[in-house]
Amino acid sequence: MSGGNGDGLIAPEVAERVLARALANGGRFAEVFAERREGLTMAIDESRLESVQAAAEEGAGVRVIDGATTYFAHVDGLDPADLERAADEAAAALRGERAEPRPLGALFSRPIPIERAPADVEAGAKAALLRELDERGRAQGPEIDQFSASYMEARRRVAVANSDGLLAADDRTRTRIGAQAVARRGDVVETGAETLGAHRGFELLEDDPGQIAEQAARKALTLLDARPAPSGSMPVVVGGGFGGVLFHEMTGHGLEADHIQKGASVYVGKLGEAVAQPLLNAYDDGRLPGEWGSDGIDDEGAPTQKTLVIAEGELVSYLYDHVTAERDGHEPTGNGRRESFRHLPIPRMTNTYIAPGEATVEGMIEEVENGFYAVSFGGGQVDPATGDFVFGVSEGYLIEAGKVTAPCRGATLVGNCLEALAAIDAVADDFWMKTGICGKGGQKVPVGTGQGHVRVGRMTVGGTAR
Repeated sequence: MSGGNGDGLIAPEVAERVLARALANGGRFAEVFAERREGLTMAIDESRLESVQAAAEEGAGVRVIDGATTYFAHVDGLDPADLERAADEAAAALRGERAEPRPLGALFSRPIPIERAPADVEAGAKAALLRELDERGRAQGPEIDQFSASYMEARRRVAVANSDGLLAADDRTRTRIGAQAVARRGDVVETGAETLGAHRGFELLEDDPGQIAEQAARKALTLLDARPAPSGSMPVVVGGGFGGVLFHEMTGHGLEADHIQKGASVYVGKLGEAVAQPLLNAYDDGRLPGEWGSDGIDDEGAPTQKTLVIAEGELVSYLYDHVTAERDGHEPTGNGRRESFRHLPIPRMTNTYIAPGEATVEGMIEEVENGFYAVSFGGGQVDPATGDFVFGVSEGYLIEAGKVTAPCRGATLVGNCLEALAAIDAVADDFWMKTGICGKGGQKVPVGTGQGHVRVGRMTVGGTAR
């Protein structure tokens, strides 16, 4: 492989030998996935720099698919002899006749451009950034009792070859900082957090990154004055950016084709049906420039793409990897993702979001007499099979007479995916994306979540106010 995008991982002639050995005992499909990754993390806690860790590893996984069965082996390192041994291990359980892989085609690669490689930036500049975050966070007020911040950079080069003749590579660099502030007033303790991350290099941090420290601290200070959250059924305005995690969890996972094919999703059989009001359009887009969940290819070598999943309220697509697409007679949607070479790919979201609408934030709030404003979430649980969910609200406010008023603590949102999706009656035009790490099947991958503000006409808020 050449061109700086996966080169040095596995030569095409080696990949062809590995694929041939993987199919030595039969099978209808074989694949080798190679990767090399390196990264650095730093942190500051209580104004002390600590936890500076650098890591690097490389390896490959080989899988063979025969009927409905997958055979898989992985190996640390990229020595050709070890790759061939992994292929032999993957093929060992098969008892069929040798299958011949197709010759590999031309290399496909379209990596997201990086302007300034983080590895080329001196460690002192990264430490100075963390000190700036610490100083700006603490400067927001004497009630900031604790403050911590983190820095992360990661480069991951991957190469994929399969028995259908595919040869693809990608070169991925992600950079992220985070800030967390703890405010204290007597016995009242509140926390605020904020992140900034992207599939970009150090250029991400050249335009006032320290503002996230101030934002985190202000959140914590604001919540010191919070009152118990209300309870009951009411209109809920969900914040933009990370507010999109609600859509990610309650709808996105249910659209991943493995859940659909197992019958473990409330969206089974609903293609072509209205699941939302006509004002709502939603996408999974692995090609959003520079976004956290974007890549040039997925982890099976398929080009990432912009997939419309809900068009004017109608469900129009699921999210597929190679295996699930083949089962449904569908083309892969570029959603085959894996945590590392030690894992099999499964259908995963990339950047999933509700597209911007025509409403304004001020207008949708003004129309609410009594309701709740959920700015961001601190976690939750969703059962894809039933669609029932519970989300904890990390930052929330009352809406009274069309205005955002008092901050609230202890709020949860409780509901059903289909009911909540259908109840969205306004989508604002203030679209933006945030970063997340999504867990599924024991694997974690970077994902983007986003939207403008949306309003759910009625939802149950679980609070402690009497």
